[in-house]
Amino acid sequence: MRIAIFASGNGTNFEVLAKAFQSHEFGENAKLELLFCDHPNAPVIKRAEKYGVYTATFTLKSCGNKEEYEKKILQILKSRKIDLVVLAGYMRVISPVILNNFDGKIINLHPAYLPEFTGLHAIERAFQDHVENGRTQTGVTIHYIDEGLDTGPIIKQEHVPIYKDDDVDTLEARIHQTEHKLYPEVLKKILEEENEKSNN
Repeated sequence: MRIAIFASGNGTNFEVLAKAFQSHEFGENAKLELLFCDHPNAPVIKRAEKYGVYTATFTLKSCGNKEEYEKKILQILKSRKIDLVVLAGYMRVISPVILNNFDGKIINLHPAYLPEFTGLHAIERAFQDHVENGRTQTGVTIHYIDEGLDTGPIIKQEHVPIYKDDDVDTLEARIHQTEHKLYPEVLKKILEEENEKSNN
């Protein structure tokens, strides 16, 4: 299985996964082939360099429109013979241009317990609900993507508590901790299942 990771920013989840690939935690047949980043100056690119991961980066603006942007990404995915796309803090909605070519082959990490707090700023919105309404937990969800916004089939979820003395930063740190544990676990299971299928 040849994997691409899409990320837009800092890339802490990318680094956790890259380390796991490097130490063969996902098996000998799983290869991290590509990082795609839509922000050429994002810190995640430096992380990819550290792990020797091939990187492609360009902006939507440089392509003129979303369709051309995604066609260009699709070309790269095909040229690298990618089997599975892993979204790790990629801040754009994937359109049918890519989706139709990778149906059931794109997984996403969302920092909330879906269907709560879909879309952007999920951590801040959960924290705001804690302040205003006494919410005591949020969560992390890993799911396959479809054409909706964070509506695809759920693979795994875990609740994350919100404590009385939390601020947004402490809550975000706890959510990242959960993500860093959950994402490798889920990816390992998916890759093992795919490996079994290909061996049968």
